[in-house]
Amino acid sequence: MKVHLKDNILIVNSEDLPSYKKGGSIVRNSYFWALKSIACYSGKGCDWEFDREVWIALSRMLLAFNQSGYLGGSETVLEFPADTQIPEELRSVSTWQ
Repeated sequence: MKVHLKDNILIVNSEDLPSYKKGGSIVRNSYFWALKSIACYSGKGCDWEFDREVWIALSRMLLAFNQSGYLGGSETVLEFPADTQIPEELRSVSTWQ
């Protein structure tokens, strides 16, 4: 998922967010609701924002969904711009674009 930082807010690109589909995969729908539940902003069709206070929870959640084997790395790894320092709380689930 392509992300960037702005004023200690992690912003996830709307194009990389999971989507909710009624009658869809239970794992994907659970992933959608789990992410949405800890986002400080999650408007439909917009980038989602995550406060620094939830970054540890976000990291643990991404690791758990990644290790489940149901979701791919592109869906559970945060991709930062090459010139960005990755925060300590997110290093275990992050890489650079």
